[in-house]
Amino acid sequence: MPNNPLLRVENVSKTFRVQGKKLHAIENVSFTLEAGKTLGLVGESGSGKSTLGRMVLRLLESDKGKIFFEDVELSKANKEKLRAMRRDMQIIFQDPKASLSPRMTVGDAIEDAMAIHKIGTKVSRHERVIELLERVGLPSEVQYAYPHELSGGQLQRVGIARALSLNPKLLICDEPVSALDVSIQVQVIQLLKDLQKEFNLTYIFISHNLAVVEYLSDEIAVLYLGEVVEQAPADELFKKPTHPYTQVLLNSILKIPDSVEQKQQMVSIQGEVPSPLNPPSGCTFHPRCSFASDVCMAVKPERKIVSEGHSAVCHLVE
Repeated sequence: MPNNPLLRVENVSKTFRVQGKKLHAIENVSFTLEAGKTLGLVGESGSGKSTLGRMVLRLLESDKGKIFFEDVELSKANKEKLRAMRRDMQIIFQDPKASLSPRMTVGDAIEDAMAIHKIGTKVSRHERVIELLERVGLPSEVQYAYPHELSGGQLQRVGIARALSLNPKLLICDEPVSALDVSIQVQVIQLLKDLQKEFNLTYIFISHNLAVVEYLSDEIAVLYLGEVVEQAPADELFKKPTHPYTQVLLNSILKIPDSVEQKQQMVSIQGEVPSPLNPPSGCTFHPRCSFASDVCMAVKPERKIVSEGHSAVCHLVE
């Protein structure tokens, strides 16, 4: 564990009340994130990735556990302190069009946060807008456009420019390329990579695309029904996946083999994700796991250390 991580999350959990029942969205999640690094959050839809990202920003309050940003506990920050801290924590949404007001021009949308935080003058903020547009690969004339006049790729670049307007330290990237064409995805991913290097940004990158996560991430946490079932440095996770869920996720990636010998059959995950309103007993993955035994059905597994920095929640780990 780093001595002074930018972000520290300790045993956070989140439940929602739905139809009189408890929906377990996040269960006892912990991790640390150093400045300038990227944590990839992966898992199927409904695994709790976006919920966890919003909890980090305190857009959702955790039921228990603690979240520290630069050693300040977010849950104890008052409204004024939290507002100031939000300058350092921003989010890039999956659907940029839905996150932009149709009544505001692109320039006004990017300038808005700077005006709220009373940064600079009208003239200096306008200059900053132009600078940001050009940095994300858009001409300055785009500042006069409305969201409906731009393509999906252009809108996501606007979303990135808006997130950068306050010079943040942490960016939550909530599936920022999943709604884009493949060719545009590559451009946006490379832009995020370049911006991180240029501004020493720290990312939490949320995605179901493991190939993208592998390219961007230093560390990866695999979520299943709100629980981190495996966590490891990116290189090790792809070389030595330990949890059966991680193994199946990796085997489901479409790869073009270099030779006939490397050709392999794609594997899909059997069954459906159980309802978080009524999660299975024992290991929550056991109804879909080909290695499940009686103990998996009855006893919830504990987190075990695979190697330094690599852990998994599975009875099969020795």
